[in-house]
Amino acid sequence: MSERAGGPPGGRGPVGPLLRTMVRRDPTEAHRVATPLELLFDLCFVVAVAQAGGRLVHAVAAGHAGQGVAGYAMTFFAVWWAWMNFTWFASAYDTDDVPYRLTTLVQIAGVLILAAGVPRAFDRTDYSIVLIGYVVMRLALTTQWVRAARSERGGARVTALRYAVGVVLVQIGWVAFGFLPHTDVKVWVFVVLAAAELAVPMVAEHRRPTPWHPHHIAERYGLFTLIVLGETVAAATVGVQGALDRGSSTRLLPIAAGGLLIVFAAYWIYFVVPIHEHLRTGRRAFLWGYGHYLVFSTAAGIGAGLEVVIEQVIGQAHVGATSAAASVTVPTAGFVFFTWLLHARHHQPSPRQQAVLPLTAVAILACTFAGSWAVLLAGFVAALSVAVSLIQHHRITRSSEAATMP
Repeated sequence: MSERAGGPPGGRGPVGPLLRTMVRRDPTEAHRVATPLELLFDLCFVVAVAQAGGRLVHAVAAGHAGQGVAGYAMTFFAVWWAWMNFTWFASAYDTDDVPYRLTTLVQIAGVLILAAGVPRAFDRTDYSIVLIGYVVMRLALTTQWVRAARSERGGARVTALRYAVGVVLVQIGWVAFGFLPHTDVKVWVFVVLAAAELAVPMVAEHRRPTPWHPHHIAERYGLFTLIVLGETVAAATVGVQGALDRGSSTRLLPIAAGGLLIVFAAYWIYFVVPIHEHLRTGRRAFLWGYGHYLVFSTAAGIGAGLEVVIEQVIGQAHVGATSAAASVTVPTAGFVFFTWLLHARHHQPSPRQQAVLPLTAVAILACTFAGSWAVLLAGFVAALSVAVSLIQHHRITRSSEAATMP
């Protein structure tokens, strides 16, 4: 196996052709990009996202929106958090040797087990299969941190060991969670355990943070956003196909057009910003990384909402037109607002530019009451916000250029 360009940090070379010392990666490493293994990891994770979205569709269409959203939020947290832990660990310690690849493949197997348990978790409130998949993923991650600790010294070693111990302790809590009776108390226990999961990195990195590569992290989050938006397109396509088989082509045109406009606008809004320039401190990175739970979950929720609207149009959903429309407009408005809050506002210097996306989110929510035209109107509003932002940016650029001219 070939050496990395520039070699591992610290001047330590590979132990052998199949094994490397797990040293910290250089956060200023040039040309750091996502690896094929990371892309495979993302593609397998989106299977679980699709399963969660599919069950959300069935719950909302059956008139159980509250139960469906709660189950979706819990399941998506497990998927997102496992993805987050792998992504940041890889940015710090990816050796791309045989043990690292095998351990990552075990994590992939874990998420596929989790995905297989999603229907049971939604339909029967039985999280046993989901927890088994989560245990597999977390044990693999613990192995990675123990391996990193063996190669580190001083504060970096302490940080790696804190991660390993923290992950194991919280995982014990999740196993106990699986044996609790299905009552309201279980929801609160979930909240406590989720908070404990979020606290592990803060405690582990209190004294000695792990390194991470801003451009690599930004690319990884961008790629996962693309994959989730792609899942939205796929979900909507399946819904349209099913409706066409029932002869409902005319009524689907506004939904299909509006859905495409929403996805295209979501892509534009997210990727217009070179966010890696903003990720320069640990505090900013933590808030940005944690906040993406809201960005990812709402992006995936758009696809589920489009399916609900399609089912409502063809008479297969037990919800009214306004409720069905809300299943699209609410996650769309959420995606726009949270993307602005975490992402886009850092590159919008003027108050007018800052106001575009929050006002867009409000306008999209207002589209909820447009009945069967809600999705199309929401799509037009999202597309219009992109056009307004481009016009404003063009004017500011021209004004700046004119001011600098002699």
